[in-house]
Amino acid sequence: MKFTKSLFSVALIALLSIGMAQAGEVLDSIMAKKKIMVATDANWPPQSFINDKNEMDGFDVDVAREIAKRLGVSIEFITPSWDIITAGNWNRRWDLHVGSMTPTKKRAEMLAFPAVYYYTPAAVAVHKNSNTLRIQDLSGKKVGTGTGTTFELYLQGDLSIDAVGAPKFKYQISKPEIKSYETSTIALDDLRLGDGVRLDGVVSSLPVFLEAIENGYPIKVLGQPIFYEPLSVTIDLGDPALNSSLKGIITDMRNDGTLSKISKKWYGVDYATTR
Repeated sequence: MKFTKSLFSVALIALLSIGMAQAGEVLDSIMAKKKIMVATDANWPPQSFINDKNEMDGFDVDVAREIAKRLGVSIEFITPSWDIITAGNWNRRWDLHVGSMTPTKKRAEMLAFPAVYYYTPAAVAVHKNSNTLRIQDLSGKKVGTGTGTTFELYLQGDLSIDAVGAPKFKYQISKPEIKSYETSTIALDDLRLGDGVRLDGVVSSLPVFLEAIENGYPIKVLGQPIFYEPLSVTIDLGDPALNSSLKGIITDMRNDGTLSKISKKWYGVDYATTR
């Protein structure tokens, strides 16, 4: 079938109109309902967890609440599993994910990353009674981590952090026996049983280890951070209006010091700046 030039133009305008109508659909819905649905983790302290009052709390939770405040809407948290979140195609089950996700090219095939809001060091922990002195000494040993995470990809030797501001890194653990858990916090529960009982080490974020140590876990951090992650708020593909709005909000939160303030509240240091 052949289109005349005018007919083609009409068809093109119609297609563009449809795209534009869909472009702000999620943001329009948020503003119409005056509520934003935010996905995060219920068991990932100090980023996000359920506190003693049975309320969501933590660094990511505070960031999400500030985003909602600046949008002028209320907030509701839901806690789907990590693999469901990273799979994309959310079908409006939630509007936004604030859960410390590293933006990568592979994930960008399914998700959009409006803005990086902080940078965190990935580290290695062992039991406090472990004789392991170097990160390299965990090569070939049982190492636990969260499934579907950048930490798991690191252990698999398949990690690609291609986001702006991510320093280069080297693999230091060769051919470990990887034990994947729903979260690395659960992996720490196995590590605390004793050196080599179920695990010889765990790879996760440094803040998670420091929180665990403060809560009495018999672990210690080994060596220096193995890589640094830029971490972004995340949305489903297809809404550039929401993308743009969130990018502006995060930029403002960084410029006015809000992100640094929230970071210092939960971590004691400023992770909101580039390492």
